[in-house]
Amino acid sequence: MNSILGAATLFAAVCFSLAMAFATLRVLRGPAAQDRVLALDTLYINAMLLLLVLGIRFADTLYFEAALFIALLGFVSSVAMAKFLLRGEVVE
Repeated sequence: MNSILGAATLFAAVCFSLAMAFATLRVLRGPAAQDRVLALDTLYINAMLLLLVLGIRFADTLYFEAALFIALLGFVSSVAMAKFLLRGEVVE
């Protein structure tokens, strides 16, 4: 791996990890339920991007498959939480 690519992926991984820490703090201390849902969205997106960066760094396809799985589950859970907050029920 090129040294510039290695340094860039390391920097990106540190930035995404820091963003995940801040999102976790917002989940724990969010003043409203909507803030917590938005923080969870941010958390799963950052986790997905961190897995993509690790997949590039280690050249392993398993990371990409895990990122795809997190993206699918994150989208479905975001829609379910938004529907629950708006109507009070998920399944009609």
